[in-house]
Amino acid sequence: MALTMGEPAGIGGEITLKAWTHHAGLDPFFVIDDPDRLKELASRIGLDVSIQTIETPLEATKIFARALPVLPVGRVAPLPAPVVAGRPDTANAKAVIASIETAVRLVLDGEASSVVTNPIHKQALYEASFPHPGHTEFLASLAGIDTPPIMMLAADELKVVPVTIHQSLRDAINSLDTGAITQAGLITQAALRQDFGIARPRLAIAGLNPHAGEGGAMGSEELQIIAPAVEALREAGIDASGPIAPDALFTARARESYDAAICMYHDQALIPIKAIAFEHAVNVTLGLPFVRASPDHGTALDIAGTFEADESSLLAALKMAGAMSRSRATAMDA
Repeated sequence: MALTMGEPAGIGGEITLKAWTHHAGLDPFFVIDDPDRLKELASRIGLDVSIQTIETPLEATKIFARALPVLPVGRVAPLPAPVVAGRPDTANAKAVIASIETAVRLVLDGEASSVVTNPIHKQALYEASFPHPGHTEFLASLAGIDTPPIMMLAADELKVVPVTIHQSLRDAINSLDTGAITQAGLITQAALRQDFGIARPRLAIAGLNPHAGEGGAMGSEELQIIAPAVEALREAGIDASGPIAPDALFTARARESYDAAICMYHDQALIPIKAIAFEHAVNVTLGLPFVRASPDHGTALDIAGTFEADESSLLAALKMAGAMSRSRATAMDA
C-alpha cells in the first residue's frame, strides 16, 4: 500500500508513525514523505520507530516488520519551507500534491495494491492554484475517468454515501436529480460486491425532507426525484428501498436492514457516521480503477505538535484498504 504524506503541518506524520507501531496487524505499506522529517518527528514524540529509505515499493515488504519504509517525496518535489506544526505553508503544496500523484502512478503501474491518503489542507493547496475541490476530484482526474467517483464513509456499524458533497445546502438541493441518485446507487452496489464481498447488497435510499416528504405535504423531491431513482435501481436488479425518512434511517435496528445508505447531501451522511463511529470511520472513494481509503478526519491543525493525535482512523483506513484490495483481487479472479 502507498500512504501519502498529507499536509506536513498537520497530524499526518504523527499518525503515520503511530500506525506503524501496530505493524504486526497490518498489510505492508510505505509512505511517500520526507524521511528526515519523520525521523525528527519520531524523536520528538519519543516513538521507537526505525525509518528506512527505499528506492522502490518492492523493498517495503522486506523491511516492513522492522522499519517504516519511506519513499522520499523530495525526488519529485522537496519541502522548500520549514514545517511548523499547525501552520501550513503554501510553499510546500507542490510536495503534498507530488506525494498523491506518485501514489496514484505506482498503484496504476501495479507497484502498489492501493492508495491511502493522509489529510490535506485544502486552503494551502488552493492558494497554490490547486484546481480541484478536494482529494476525490483530484484522484478522479489522475485516474483519467469520466464518471465522477463516489465518496463513501465506511465502518462496521454503518456505510453512507452522499449524492452531493462539497456544496452549500441550497446548491445541493437544487442540483439533486434522479440520474445522480441512480448513478450513486449503481456505483455503490458494484463496490459493495467487488470491494466488500457482499454478494447481494441492500441499499437504503434516504428522503430529503422531514418524514420523507409526507406524501408531498412537506416537499415534492421524494415523489419527483428520489422515488424514480429507487425504481430505476430496482429495475436494474438492485435491492433498493426508499425514500426512507432520514430521522429513522440510522437507528441500530434500521441499520440491520441495509448494507449502505444513499444520502442526499453531505451532512445527512456524515453526521450519523461521525456520531456512531468517529474514531474508526474510513473515507473510501468508489468508482476508481484502484482502491483508495483515508482517515475520516482532517489535518487537526489545532493539536498538531502536541503529540496527542489518535491514529485509530488511519489504522482503520490501512486495514480496510488491505481488505478491499484482497476482495477486489478475488472478484477479478473469479
